[in-house]
Amino acid sequence: MKRLQRLRQTAALRDLVAETGFGAAQLIQPLFLSAAAGQPSAIPGLLDNKTHNEASLLQQVDADLAAGVRHFLLFPVPAAKAVKSFTAEFTASSIAKIRERCGDAASLWVDTCLCSFTHTGHCCVFDAAGKQDLAATLQELGSLALSYADAGADGISPSDMNDGRVAWLRSLLDAQGHELLPIMSYSSKFASNFYGPFRAAAQSSPQHGNRRSYQLDVRSRRDALAASQRCAEEGADLLMVKPGMSSIDLLAPIAAATQKPVGVYQVSGEYAALTLLAREGLGDFDAMLLESWQVFRRAGASYIISYGARHARRLGFH
Repeated sequence: MKRLQRLRQTAALRDLVAETGFGAAQLIQPLFLSAAAGQPSAIPGLLDNKTHNEASLLQQVDADLAAGVRHFLLFPVPAAKAVKSFTAEFTASSIAKIRERCGDAASLWVDTCLCSFTHTGHCCVFDAAGKQDLAATLQELGSLALSYADAGADGISPSDMNDGRVAWLRSLLDAQGHELLPIMSYSSKFASNFYGPFRAAAQSSPQHGNRRSYQLDVRSRRDALAASQRCAEEGADLLMVKPGMSSIDLLAPIAAATQKPVGVYQVSGEYAALTLLAREGLGDFDAMLLESWQVFRRAGASYIISYGARHARRLGFH
């Protein structure tokens, strides 16, 4: 019952998981907040997306709200990397100001991961021997999640794919008075080659090795289904597959197995492909973007995270 209460807290959240209709209410717009940003900077490949300082971020939010955006997913990018004990105080002010602007009309999710904070670019903490330290990783994820919740986020979205992180975060949030804060879990996230533009924007490219020890093998359907099932059992309110187009075969079985809303992330490489095709005169950007959303919805996506969500009204979505 608490899961249902968490998803009914605002009109925007209720609309996000509505089982009928398809419009702007089912689209989520990513935002990048950089503590080191002087002026907003365009993200290569991601048409009309920038890394922002707080002032330009708030201007972008105002413009997006006026364009009909109903949901945001915020990615904080700190000014300096750390080995451990990550802090995100710079994000709290922006979260509070975005919440003030949105009111009940829009929801603000905050991506909860360590890759932008670590000097390694990995989504975890390593011990002195260079091995993944799961306990320390969960502690740091919890600290970030609580700071976002305390600042006024409508929900957190853990994207790290470390074992047990949803159960840990749910328990921690509940114990700190945030039992009605929903968790949107990156529940089936693959170690994909389509994340390049995002990693440039978030300054999160791994400095050694890769993320295959904690992200999913793109060849493994069994692990992908099991990962989402585990997140559901650990307390996630919404589930997500990533990348979107290469994961559409998973949407229906995950939804059937968990009875929870399952969304897709149209990742930076997928979106950049549309941008570059249009730039070379090989396709109509609006038509390709709209088609991709329609395919996601046809495959069973409850919601879609897309760098083009701010164009929804122009494409006829309301």
